[in-house]
Amino acid sequence: MSMIATQAEFNHVVAFEVSKAELVVHRLPADAQSTIANTAKAARRLLMAEQKSIAKQANGRLLVVCEATGGYERHVLEACIALGIACHRAHGSRVRFFAKYLGISAKTDGIDARLLADYGRRSHDLRLYAPPTPDEVALKDLKGRRDDIQAMMIAEGNRLEHARHASVLRSLKQHLATLKKAFDSLEKEIACLVKSCPALAHKASLMRSVKGVGPVTAATLLAYMPELGSLSKGEAARLAGLAPMNRDSGKLSAPRHVEAGRAAVRRTLYMAALVATSDNPVIRAFAGQLKARGKPFKVVIIAVMRKLIVILNAILRSGEPWREAHAA
Repeated sequence: MSMIATQAEFNHVVAFEVSKAELVVHRLPADAQSTIANTAKAARRLLMAEQKSIAKQANGRLLVVCEATGGYERHVLEACIALGIACHRAHGSRVRFFAKYLGISAKTDGIDARLLADYGRRSHDLRLYAPPTPDEVALKDLKGRRDDIQAMMIAEGNRLEHARHASVLRSLKQHLATLKKAFDSLEKEIACLVKSCPALAHKASLMRSVKGVGPVTAATLLAYMPELGSLSKGEAARLAGLAPMNRDSGKLSAPRHVEAGRAAVRRTLYMAALVATSDNPVIRAFAGQLKARGKPFKVVIIAVMRKLIVILNAILRSGEPWREAHAA
């Protein structure tokens, strides 16, 4: 199955507006809507019935569309994978921009389900959902918890600086010690998981062939950007939120800026970029050229971050470690 869905491939679209308890379902071209429970059994039963109906008509394939809703869409995605149905997990902001394009400002579950179905039917080149492996799921969970604990450690450390009362100081120090122990344990578990999984270990090794990319950066990209290696360089930069956006009109040529993207990926690339501009000769030369042209630090560091994600995407796609002489 192609990883990119085109309009010509699919004649039938089933869209799911997802909430914690319910799924509002809209079908096209039938233009019919219903509501079912958000359970694995209900989602599978509905999709099986839809498959049978389409098979009788013998006039095209089925595409399922749902929005990413923090995990509540998992029953729909799992049913699609089990039944071999093409599925697209839509980005919420893109669907809202599509609604603005259509002039739709009202928002209800029914309206949103119809909108999602229309989005799936009319959009070109939608990327199909590819299920993560069990190791990738485990890595993302562990990395997410590790990052949560790190944020709590930073917050408690900030509180410790301003605490005066002995009981408060004791409580903060005890909590920090507990958090540090949990943090170290998760770091070890993440490292063991990456090392024990051949696919993850190979990707991590390739990424770490680039000076400036350490184990934390590699684990972050494996967890939060599993598509890396299957993207174009423009897609990789956009997913990381590092693609420069034009804001030109008439005689106005405004400075380019970056927006959206995956924040966790951007944070780790920032630290990697700082190290690379110091320790990686090719990246250091690239940053030096930008500085010589008068570019401010923020522009330089974002350009380095973008260059790093493009390099990492390229080496994962080729399966070959990075070579400085070739890159230069």
